[in-house]
Formats: sequence, C-alpha cells, structure tokens
Amino acid sequence: MRVAVLGAGAIGGWLAAGLARAGNEVGVLARGASLAALRRDGLVLSEGERSERFAVTATDDPAALAGPDLLLLGLKGQDLPGALPLIRALLGPNTQVVAALNGLPWWFLQGFGGPAEGVVLESVDPGGRLVAALPASRVVGAVVHAGSRVEAPGRIRLMKADRVLLGDPGGAGQATTIAEAFRAGGIPAEAIGDIRGEVWNKLWGNSNMNTLGALARADVLQLLDDDGTRGLALAMMREMADLGERIGLTGLGDPEARIAVTRRLGAFRTSMVQDLEAGRAMELGPILGALVELGARLGQPVPTLAGVHGLLRLLALNLGLAGKVERR
Repeated sequence: MRVAVLGAGAIGGWLAAGLARAGNEVGVLARGASLAALRRDGLVLSEGERSERFAVTATDDPAALAGPDLLLLGLKGQDLPGALPLIRALLGPNTQVVAALNGLPWWFLQGFGGPAEGVVLESVDPGGRLVAALPASRVVGAVVHAGSRVEAPGRIRLMKADRVLLGDPGGAGQATTIAEAFRAGGIPAEAIGDIRGEVWNKLWGNSNMNTLGALARADVLQLLDDDGTRGLALAMMREMADLGERIGLTGLGDPEARIAVTRRLGAFRTSMVQDLEAGRAMELGPILGALVELGARLGQPVPTLAGVHGLLRLLALNLGLAGKVERR
C-alpha cells in the first residue's frame, strides 16, 4: 500500500512508523529541519530503551507523493483548512483519508441525521471547504488513545499505546482493511461500528480537562483535587451531555464516574497545557469552540462551555498565540 503522510508529528509519526514497519511504502511531506532529519536518518520511533529507524520517502513536493492509497493526516484540526492546497495536491481519485484528530472533526455531522444533520461548523471547517474536498464517503474516522511526543525533528517517543479506533462515517467500508494494516505494524487498532460515539465520548473528557488545565497551567490531579475546578469540570460535562442528548448522542454515563477514571491516570499535563507552555497554538476550535458553536446553532444553552471558551480565546489573543499554525 502506498501511504502519504502530512503531519508526521507525535501521533502522525507513530502511526506512520507502524505502517512502515508493516512493509508499506510510506512517504512524508515535510519541510525545514524535519525534512532534513527524515532524509538523513529516516523516521525514528523510540519506546523505553528501544529505538527503530524506518526508511521513508521524505519530500517537500506533494507531486512526488500524489495519488496514494492512503493519506494519513497528523495535523491539528485548526491547521487543516490552511493545508487544503497540499491535501488536494496529494489526493488521487481512490485515495482514502485517515485523520488522527482531537476534538470534533469536519465530517462529524455529515450523514448524522437529526437536528444537526449536515451542519458545517465554522470553528472547524470555515466555509465548508473541508467537507467539499474531503466528504465523509472517503474518510475513515480515527480516535487515538495513546501518548507520544516529538523528541526532535523526525524522532518520536511513544509513552503509552492503548488503542486506535477506526470507523466509516460515510459508509466507505475501509475501516477494517486499514485497521489490519495498522495492526500488522504493531499499532493496536480496531474497526468499530460507531465512530461518532467514540469521538464524542473522548471529547467529553478532553473538552474540560484540556481547557481548564490550560487556564490554570495545572496537571489533571491538581484540577480534580480543587473543589472549584472540579465543580467547573462537572458542569462542563453536564452541558455537553445535554447537548449530546439534543442531537441524539446518548449514553455518556455518570460524570462523577468519568472523573474517577480520569483521576486514575495520574498527574499528567494535557496536550493543550503543553502547547500553551511551549508557545504553540492550542486546539481550541475543535476541542471547545465547536461545542459552543453547535449549542448556539441549535439554541441549546451551554453557558459554562461558552465562558471557558471565551477565557481561552482571550488568553490566546493576549499571548499572541491565536494565529500560529502547529502540527500534531
């Protein structure tokens, strides 16, 4: 299988390494220091004391990778609209697209049914350009439960690999085949029937722990040990659960039980906290802005979500982070 990768960062790089390990022909579109490192050393994946190097085709010319069987997008959600010219240049008529994203993806409400059917959210897809170029019919949705980081250009460290869930939001029927390709390279992937439910369930925790952590510059246990921030997280979860009920997504469970699960993960700092501390753009639109916008479009009150979103928008603006483009 020919694979093109746009955004070989912490998650995209790990997934690309797995596909290369399985014997697929992997090409990475890169630039600057990342391009030089990939050409010199290949893609390096480390776990514990063990490191592996994978030969990949590294280029800054999308024409050299055009028309792959699979396009793997490892960009952050807010970066995808700006990357559309590159994406279009990479796509072939039969290319299947896998996007490893946090938050609500652009395809989420396409073919969804109910009151939110076909709604295009400006916070993730300005002007509907992503939906037009990448309809749900050629997308395999991905929910990644893993922890990794970029140690240096072209060098990825995997800390924890739980599972990668794949599904067909538009009925393409490719999730099983792609899950098998990932598993052949040591990625714990599985195809599931309800990818939207898994996206929503992950966001139920991400939308509060990520955002409140960034506001407080705090780890998860600090947030949960403080009665005020813990109560704020619970209020956000209840508002999101009500929004889910409105559009037909049910079964999130008890917020207190979810908080207890999160507590067992320990004192980790979320990705949004790490981005903020490193001076990188935060994934605010996909993780929280989309929920606030969806609530407004449906007339569903989400005052706590909207308040936290407003605080983070001002924080990003005042720190000069609002316009930065980063890769996941």
